[in-house]
Amino acid sequence: MELNNETQSSDMMIQLRQLRLEDYDDLIQSMQKAYSGMGGGVWRKEKISILLQKFPEGQICIEVNGKVVACALALVVLYGKYGDNHTYEQITGNYSFNTHNPNGDVLYGIDLFVNPEYQGLRLGRRLYDARKQLCENLNLRAIVAGGRIPGYQEFHKQLSPVEYIAKVKQKEIYDPILTFQISNDFHVRKILDNYLPYDNESKSFATLIEWLNVYYEEKPSLMGRSNVVRIGVVQWQMRNTANVDAMFDQIEFFVDAVSGYKSDFILFPELFNAPLMESYNHLSESDAIRQLATFTEEFRNRFMNLAVAYNINIICGSMPYYVEEKLYNISYLCRRDGTWDEQKKLHITPNESTYWGMTGGETLNVFETDRGKIGILICYDSEFPELSRLLADQGMEILFVPFLTDTQTGYNRVRRCSQARAVENECYVAIAGCIGNLPRVKNMDIQYAQSAVFSPSDFMFPNNAIIAETTPNTEMTLIADVDLSLLKELHEQGSVHTLKDRRLDLYELKLK
Repeated sequence: MELNNETQSSDMMIQLRQLRLEDYDDLIQSMQKAYSGMGGGVWRKEKISILLQKFPEGQICIEVNGKVVACALALVVLYGKYGDNHTYEQITGNYSFNTHNPNGDVLYGIDLFVNPEYQGLRLGRRLYDARKQLCENLNLRAIVAGGRIPGYQEFHKQLSPVEYIAKVKQKEIYDPILTFQISNDFHVRKILDNYLPYDNESKSFATLIEWLNVYYEEKPSLMGRSNVVRIGVVQWQMRNTANVDAMFDQIEFFVDAVSGYKSDFILFPELFNAPLMESYNHLSESDAIRQLATFTEEFRNRFMNLAVAYNINIICGSMPYYVEEKLYNISYLCRRDGTWDEQKKLHITPNESTYWGMTGGETLNVFETDRGKIGILICYDSEFPELSRLLADQGMEILFVPFLTDTQTGYNRVRRCSQARAVENECYVAIAGCIGNLPRVKNMDIQYAQSAVFSPSDFMFPNNAIIAETTPNTEMTLIADVDLSLLKELHEQGSVHTLKDRRLDLYELKLK
């Protein structure tokens, strides 16, 4: 939602918009004045920064003549996880805001204040109306908040909280917050005790208020679509191959076999078509692989035809790609709907640089598929945790790692790092490698692999965090099912919350 609502009169301009971090100096002044009865407590700048990172559209402010004088802060929560008996610390994750869940059902208001010097302009009503609009736009069930009752300090010796609220509803007593909330169509669900222990004005009581979104529509289930995704992995035997046609006979065999099990994806290894370099073994290593690169577009086109014909999404391992006098290591995603995308290898190994003169790519992509968001990191890239974290921040659920390693030590680097990527990013990781040897291809003598599919490590996954794995150094396929709903369960209810518990107040990661 874009907020940019201006009202101009002869002597002032009022603008409703999303909060920005550079507004913080104005924010402090307004908070101190609004909360003078609570000791003038204010949100620290790093907390506002976290809110803006997690849910920027939920943080709304009003500026008058260029100065921010009112603000509303909010999260989206899965309300059933907390229920009606919660405290402010619990609903905010002890002020970490890790309770924010984009897949939640309730917009939870964690703060709303107006600088007292600007009361009378009905700025609070504007903020409530903006929240209602946001709730409707996000198709959330309701707005919920814990409301202070500062007027209760004058009546706490004569009235219980229940009696006080009843009199406010009947307009026998005016409460500066509750009266306003009731007039804005909020109703009181219950009374919360010790919600804000330091709120002396409210005597630590609060009202649990709710506004129901009458336009809310329950999200329909997608008929015929399961959360279970089936992945096929090819552990590819390097063998002498006469030409492209002969190699594609072998490729189609695996695509046919894996699609026969109704797999959603099939993953091939890195540089699986290297046997075709045998015809160029009389050339230098760099010239031979550039000759291999002349077949890459033909391979991509043929893979596209197979993806459509066999109704399966294909991660085409990787192949050399030569363009504008630069040699890249590139992987293609060929979707079964006839579209394709590419991901270049970003980090080039010393061997690739020395013998082949390869260049690293410049872009990192998350790919939309009919079975969720995926990422592709080619071999060495899996050993750089920043890349997968950037992908996870964009919603990646499955990471595919085509690799090529000559020795078991090289393989162990890829395996161990891929397993770590699954744990730290709360995602599945599939790896596929080549085996065998190519005695008549320079710089491609031997290969070692044990392909696998890894999971995060928690109770809902296998104890060893391995969904399935192949026999080492044996040509074969691997078929494994992964349940994407378990990732959501892990994210919200896991023993640890690796993504949510990051100290974003201390560090951040961004792509330049």
